[in-house]
Parts: sequence; structure tokens; C-alpha cells
Amino acid sequence: MNLRAGQWTLRRRVLVLLAVVGVMLLSVAVAEAFVATKNREHTDVLLVQVGPLRVQGQEMLNALLDQETGVRGYAVTADPEDLAPYEQGLARERATAELIRELSGNYPGIEADLLVVERQADEWRRTVAQPVIDTTNTSGTAAAQALLNDASRQRFEGLRDAVAALQDEIFAAREATARDVERTGNLLVVLLIVAALVVAVAGIALVLSLDRMVLRPLTSLAGQVREVATGDYRHRIASSGPPEFRQLGEDVEAMRQKIAADLSEVREARERIEWVNTQLQKQAEELTRSNRDLEQFAYVASHDLQEPLRKVASFCQLLQRRYAGRLDERADQYIAFAVDGAQRMQRLINDLLAFSRIGRLTAGFTDVDLNRLMEDVAAQTEPARQYADAELTWGELPVIRGEEPLLTNLLVNLVSNSVKFRRPDVPPKVHVSARLVGEEWEITCQDNGIGIEPEFADKIFVIFQRLHAKDAYPGTGIGLAIVKKIVEYHGGRVWVDTDVPEGTAIRFTLPALPADIEAARSTAGAGGPATGTEGGGADEDVASGGAGDGSPAGAETGADAAPATSEGTVGEADGSGTPGSGGAGGMKEAVG
Repeated sequence: MNLRAGQWTLRRRVLVLLAVVGVMLLSVAVAEAFVATKNREHTDVLLVQVGPLRVQGQEMLNALLDQETGVRGYAVTADPEDLAPYEQGLARERATAELIRELSGNYPGIEADLLVVERQADEWRRTVAQPVIDTTNTSGTAAAQALLNDASRQRFEGLRDAVAALQDEIFAAREATARDVERTGNLLVVLLIVAALVVAVAGIALVLSLDRMVLRPLTSLAGQVREVATGDYRHRIASSGPPEFRQLGEDVEAMRQKIAADLSEVREARERIEWVNTQLQKQAEELTRSNRDLEQFAYVASHDLQEPLRKVASFCQLLQRRYAGRLDERADQYIAFAVDGAQRMQRLINDLLAFSRIGRLTAGFTDVDLNRLMEDVAAQTEPARQYADAELTWGELPVIRGEEPLLTNLLVNLVSNSVKFRRPDVPPKVHVSARLVGEEWEITCQDNGIGIEPEFADKIFVIFQRLHAKDAYPGTGIGLAIVKKIVEYHGGRVWVDTDVPEGTAIRFTLPALPADIEAARSTAGAGGPATGTEGGGADEDVASGGAGDGSPAGAETGADAAPATSEGTVGEADGSGTPGSGGAGGMKEAVG
């Protein structure tokens, strides 16, 4: 994909800059390596070839001088020992010439001058040295000395000039090589300076590029973000620089727009909440006023309404007792209707008052032992149980937090309902049990009564909801509504279990104490029984040995289920598991 320079990404720009700098540095490095190689070669030539050539040139001159000195000494003394320098000088001359020839392979001028020196030396030996030696041997020293004249000296001076020319050529070669070494050294220094300049320029270019492509766009973006952060959420964020920064700016702008939109929604929600709070405050004030009216109504109902009802009931009962049998049968029936109506109205008013007081008139939560509370329940329901020959048992029950009067009312209603909705000719049996399920106690009240159809399981908790005619079962139809309100006031829930094989069962939950929860978890962690087991044989079916689930039969309160005309005793719990005590686990029993 081809991108214009302005559209290049920061990565691409940095990579291009690094690539250019790398190519330049690599080129400089290659040039430096080449120049360094040449410099090393010239230095090697200067040290290994040209330097020894100067020495050998001087050695050549010394060898010729030894030859000339040996010839002159032999011409004076004719002593063969004086001729030894001549022979040694000749050997040295030839060895030196051979070495100079080896060292001057790259210098043809030196080789040419060396040939001149060798020819002139041979000519000098042929024309001067050898004749002097031969003359000394044949004619004596005087004749030999006569040959060493100006001509012979001029000829040797010419030889020396040839050696001087050779030395000059060697010196010129040395100077040229030294200049090559100096030139390559200077070029190497220049290349190093160029490399340093490339690095410096690349660093400056990188700094300037980072400042233009990174620092400035980031500084601008940060300044705009700070403006937004100070509360100017309508400030539009503009981005510049490489595509990455422009994309970052667009993302920040999108975030700003979303924050601004969310803030607008929050403002609208706050306004709505304020409006709702205003409405709630008005409703709270209305509820306060309504509660005051309800309390006033309760006061009126408990005093002003009940007083005329008591008068009506009392005078109707007086009429019934005084004129019973003295009037006709229809008059007796009318009086009975009036008495029954007045009594039912009194019961209805009392139940409504009790229902309205739940959660409104509170004494505060305390630790309530349901085992002790069941003894009170047994005492309160004893007349009805004796009348129906009912048996009440309960297993080991927990201690919970709640209001004892309300919980007593709750269990009294359940037990009374179970006794009231009994089957004909079958002694009622009611059992109350509890088990820990999670962090709640699930308490069950089961009976062996008439039961309830599943489709009516939810209707029985509705106030004034009756499933039977008033003549079939007495009551106002508010008892289980009171049960539900008490349970929910304590943070639980209540329902009918329709899966029991016989009778009906009501289950309700109450929050467990933290100590009970921890004990159950410790027991489960130690390999003991898990939570959800009932205490005191609570899993036994009271009536038929089945599961202890279900709800009390019927949908009415049992507070007035049977005439309270007889008395009974409440059985004490002995925990022995003997017959009549409720079985294993210390089940308690109260038999009417």
C-alpha cells in the first residue's frame, strides 16, 4: 500500500530514518575498511620493503667501498690478506643486489638503477680492479699503483654516483609510500569524522522528528484532554501527527463523546431521580398521613365500633335466653342470625386489628427459642385440640431472631388451621419440624387433615380468601394472611408443599443465626451430616410415616376453630424417645 509522506506511520518513519542512517553508516564503514586496508598495505610496504631497501642501498655502497679499499691496499702491500675486503665486498655486493631485487618487485625504477650500478661495478672491476690485482701479482706494487690514477678514480666516482642515484630512487619510493600512508590515514580520519557527523545528524534528525511527530502532538493532545478533565466535556479534541496519534485522538474524542453522552444521561437521570424523590417524599408524607388515619381507624374500630357491637350481641343474647321458646321458630332463627352476625363482626374486627398491627407496633427482635415457644402454642391451642382429640408434636427447633408475640401468633394460626381442617372420624395429628437449608431455617407444619388442591396453593394466603363455605368451617379467612405477613416481616417466605401423600403442609423460612450456620459448615467440613437435615426426628410423617412436608389443611385461621369449652394439659418434653413422647431425637408432644 502506497502512503504519502504525511500518511506514514510513526513506525514507518522511524524505520526509514534508521534505514537511511544505517545505509550511510554501513557505506562509511565499508569505505573505512577499504581505506584502512590500503593504509595497512602502504604501511607494510614502508616498513617491510622501502625501509630495508634504504639499508640495502647503503650496504651496496659499503660493499663497493670495501672492494675499492681492498684493491688499493693490495696494490700498496701486495699482501693477499689486504685483498680479503675486496673479495668480501664482492660477495656482499652480490647478496645485497639479490636482496634489493627481491624487495623492489613493485618498483621498476629501483630495479633499473640497480642494473646500472651492477653494470658499472662490473665495468670498474674489469677495467680497474682486476688489472691492478693482476699487475700487482706480475709487475709489483709500483706498476699497480701507477694504474690507480685519476681515470680510475673518476670511474669509481661514476660508480658511486650510480649508487647515489639508486639510493635517491629508493628514497623517492619511500617518500611516495609515506605519502600514501599519510593520505590513507588522513582519509581514514575523514571517514571517521563523516561517520560521527552522520551519527550526530541522525541523532539531531531523530530528536527533531520525535519533537515534531511525537512530543508536539502528544503535548497538544494532553492539553486538550486536561481541558476535558477540568469539566469542559464539550471541548472537541483535534488530533495531529502520525496516523497512530490521529487514531489515538479519534479514540479519545469518541471516549469524550461517550462520557458527555453518559453525563447527559446522568444529569437526566439525576433530574428524574430528584423528581422521583420528590414524589416519594410526597408519597411518604401521604403514607404517614394514611398511617395516622389507619391508627385512628384502628382506635375507632377497637373502641367505638366494638362497643355498639358488644351491645348488639349482648342484647341479642339476652333476647335469645329470655324469649327462647316463647316466640315462634322463625323469631328464634332471626335472633340466632343476629347473634352470629355480631360475633362474626367482632372476630373480623379483632383479626383486622391484629393484621394491621404486624410490623407497625414492634417490640424489637430478640433471640426466641422455638422449643419454648411451642409450649406456649400448645397451651393456647389446648382447648381446641381437646375438643377435636388432636395430637400436637414437634421436633428439636432452633433459636432465631424475631418478635416472640408475632412468632407465637404465627404458629398458633398454623396449628389451629391444622386442627380445624381435619377429616371426619380421624383424630388430627400435627407435627412441627425444622431443618437448616443454606442460611435459613425451613420450618414445616404438617397435618393429616383434608389437604388442599395444588391450584389453590397460592390463594390461601390472600386476605379474606376462603375455599369453603362459612357453615362448613368457621373463621374470617384472614389467618394465613397474618401468617404470610409475619413471615415476610421476619425476612422469610411461606408456601404450601402439595407433594405430601396425605394431609397438607406449610413450609416457611426464617433467617438462621450465624452460629448455627458456622456449626453446620464445620459439621459438613468434618464429614458429618450436611445442612438441610431436621432436628429431633423432623423428617417423620406424623400421620402416615411419609415425608414431613406440606402445609396445614385449609385456608382459615384456627383461632376460633372449635369451642374452647374444655381444658387439657401440655405434655412436657423428656427427650427419651419413648412412645407418646414423639419418637427419636427428643420429639415433644402435646396431646389434647
